[in-house]
Amino acid sequence: MVVIGAGAGGLSVAAGAAQLGLKVVLFEKGEMGGDCLNYGCVPSKALIAAAEAAHQAHAASALGIRVGEVSIDFSKVMAHVHAAIAAIAPNDSQARFEGLGVQVVREAARFVDHRTVASDSVRVTARKIIVATGSHAAVPPIPGLDAVPYLTNESLFGLTTLPERLIVLGGGPIGVELGQAFRRLGSEVVIIEADALLGREDPDAAAEVLAQLRADGVEVMTGCRATRIMSGPVVEVEAKGQTRTVTGSHLLVAVGRSPALSGLDLDKAGIETNRNGIITDKSLRSSNRRVYAVGDAAGRGQFTHLAGAHASLVVRRAVFALPVNADALQVPRVTYCDPQVASIGLGESGAREIHGDDVRVEHFDFAENDRAIAEGDTRGFGKLVTTKKGKILGVTLVGRQAGDHIHLWSLVMSAGLKLSQITSMIAPYPTRGEIGKRLAGQWYTPALFSDRTRRLVAILKHFA
Repeated sequence: MVVIGAGAGGLSVAAGAAQLGLKVVLFEKGEMGGDCLNYGCVPSKALIAAAEAAHQAHAASALGIRVGEVSIDFSKVMAHVHAAIAAIAPNDSQARFEGLGVQVVREAARFVDHRTVASDSVRVTARKIIVATGSHAAVPPIPGLDAVPYLTNESLFGLTTLPERLIVLGGGPIGVELGQAFRRLGSEVVIIEADALLGREDPDAAAEVLAQLRADGVEVMTGCRATRIMSGPVVEVEAKGQTRTVTGSHLLVAVGRSPALSGLDLDKAGIETNRNGIITDKSLRSSNRRVYAVGDAAGRGQFTHLAGAHASLVVRRAVFALPVNADALQVPRVTYCDPQVASIGLGESGAREIHGDDVRVEHFDFAENDRAIAEGDTRGFGKLVTTKKGKILGVTLVGRQAGDHIHLWSLVMSAGLKLSQITSMIAPYPTRGEIGKRLAGQWYTPALFSDRTRRLVAILKHFA
């Protein structure tokens, strides 16, 4: 087996296949661990942790704690970021995988024909080939952008001084997470978004985040299109026929990500692609029956946990010839801003587009959650979307550590559990996680306390 790419998906495939006894050759032209370890999930969450600590220090007075003036040592913040990377790196290292029996080739790979992959020094013909090359920061074709210095997530964590004024192009998850983090560390921040902030999330959830960003002092410009970039950097922005300029000390491009497929010579292997990545069937097999794609390269979502799930499916399919169905995966997603936004399945608007009037929505505010009240942080809510018969279509959670509380719903939807099974669960008190049981129980409230039920109780009490 040949695996191209040593990120989350590729490493999982290589480790699984090697431990099952297959001969595996792993090609990686960059850093072991890929984007997630080196430029994405790990460093960004380490940065966010530092920013959250600064924010909590500022906010502690609301709980009667006075800490005085908070100062930021940015060099130590970045040292923490790189220490987090270094602590995790051995798990993804070349030495570890060679210890598992994987031949690791630290060179760029390309297809030679339908079943052969080559680098500068190695040529391998394989029965199965897995493309796990991930994605890279998308760079929009804005006039002038190529003539000015700009940051992406791949260069941001090399900063040695705190940006004085950071302009962020893009109000999606990456732009929001990093924009808020830098604001809380002391930078002035402007987020420029052509559409709506967190436009793929529930509008009510996005509104909660927008309110917090503005409370933090982030300038958020939505419905604004960047039309030109000039030295400074200076961004020319157009909105509703009006033009203005935004000046900063640094520019961060965070408009999304594109599959990293260039240089692979996929056409020589007969592999078809589209703008999202390699076109695959439900087993993640490409138009070349020997070649599979996982993770961001497969164009089915850009999440590390999804890449891991893809890897598991591909090992089952490629090694054991078992049937798998990537289309059936229930994939949770989390934006690690404050408050966090976590969701799985359909949002309310998406559910109504598909199911029309056969949609029911339950809403529960953290303002009614005793743990949230005790902590003095009642921002956010939970939203459960079902059919009128109770089939779960999706869940959105907004609030502190919402990402930790979407786990329940990931299990529920993946296992096809019913609302009644959630209501039978005993949830520890007081926890924010109680919101899951409250949402499920709330679904039954109208029927449980209806006039019909009261009449039934009136009849039954005569036999008690």
